[in-house]
Amino acid sequence: MTTEVATAPEDLVVEHRVAQVPVSRAQRFGACGALVVIGLVTLWRFGIDGHHHQDASIRLGSNFAKHVPHFTVPAVPVAWVAGGLTILLGLLWLVVPRRRWFGPVMGVGITLFVVALICWLASASSFAYVDVVGLLTSGIALSVPLILGALAGVMCERSAVINVAIEGQMLAGAWAAALFGSVIGAAAGLLSAAVAGALMGWLLAVFAIRYLVNQVVLGVVLNVFAAGLTGFFYDAFMQPHSQSLNEVAVLENHKVPLLGDIPVVGPLLFDTGYIVYLTYVLIVLVDVWLFRTRWGLRTRAVGEHPKAADTVGIRVLAMRYRNVILGGAIAGIGGSYFVFAVGSFSKNITSGQGFIALAALIFGRWSPRGAVGAALLFGFASAMQTTLSINAPSIPSNFVAMVPYLATILAVAGLVGKVRAPAADGEPYVKG
Repeated sequence: MTTEVATAPEDLVVEHRVAQVPVSRAQRFGACGALVVIGLVTLWRFGIDGHHHQDASIRLGSNFAKHVPHFTVPAVPVAWVAGGLTILLGLLWLVVPRRRWFGPVMGVGITLFVVALICWLASASSFAYVDVVGLLTSGIALSVPLILGALAGVMCERSAVINVAIEGQMLAGAWAAALFGSVIGAAAGLLSAAVAGALMGWLLAVFAIRYLVNQVVLGVVLNVFAAGLTGFFYDAFMQPHSQSLNEVAVLENHKVPLLGDIPVVGPLLFDTGYIVYLTYVLIVLVDVWLFRTRWGLRTRAVGEHPKAADTVGIRVLAMRYRNVILGGAIAGIGGSYFVFAVGSFSKNITSGQGFIALAALIFGRWSPRGAVGAALLFGFASAMQTTLSINAPSIPSNFVAMVPYLATILAVAGLVGKVRAPAADGEPYVKG
């Protein structure tokens, strides 16, 4: 009996070995239905109702860049092929479902739809060409704060602390970045954003872990607290002295030597700002930390079965404190991105992006990689919304922006795959 308890945390940590878990009926028919609907919409809107006898002009870079690859494809045949393949994917998933294939299959289906949409845009008479790299770059830029917010949620909720306060942590980080970035400099602004987010994380940890406050209600209260406090300080100090207390340098792009000169990939990933590079590092660090280190193993044990973890000597409450505070620091860095992008702070500058990051966390199944993928989907949808509003007024841009949210609702409802939070998520632990 003693030996079994000693090895319990490693056995109780749920790794989601997807190949061994059967596919649910809801996931099987839900994913098939979603792919078939996407395929039919692609065939109808971009194929049957597409721009016939017109080709799509695609550029892998801006019109001002030199030596940019450029090619032309027939838009309607591409739509027919993309729609047909999407429907075929849905039917294959219905016949031979494998849980490990769910993410790739849905990703391929969405990618085929996007390819058909881009070709349809490029074939429009009012749209000479599509800069794919520019569109993807804009999507990555819009997804950076969402990625950081989602990673903060992963840090907290893998430790079994629900973090609804991501919005407040990002807002506090944005305010601190503007103030200290204006007074001292950009580096100090970035560091102060992490400290402000960590302080908000500390408040979440103290009230949730020590005083056992309901974590969802606490998160909402902290969001309101951050909005009110930053709004008060903005009105009292920053707005009357905007030139000295609310004017930071906008971070410029910096090309990585050699990597930045790679065609397509270089301008997309290696010619951007420092916060984006820091985001790349944090993605790798959080993923490696969670699944390749002893700290990560203990964190997952604390999130799945804290009593068993406590039995073998893991300090459950200390682990939760550390991870929640670190998660708040990451969210604060995400909030600073809004300030460094525009050069100043304004009330509610985050505009609910923390809640979208929370949705990306759920859509990504509490996994760093899944959360990053969901955040990129939201960012790309926002970039596509802007493109459509300018060049394709016949398609309501609000509908395009709504698609990721609908997908999140379907995922949370279990219609395209059951999502499972850590077993002890949101449950306070009282040491016996």
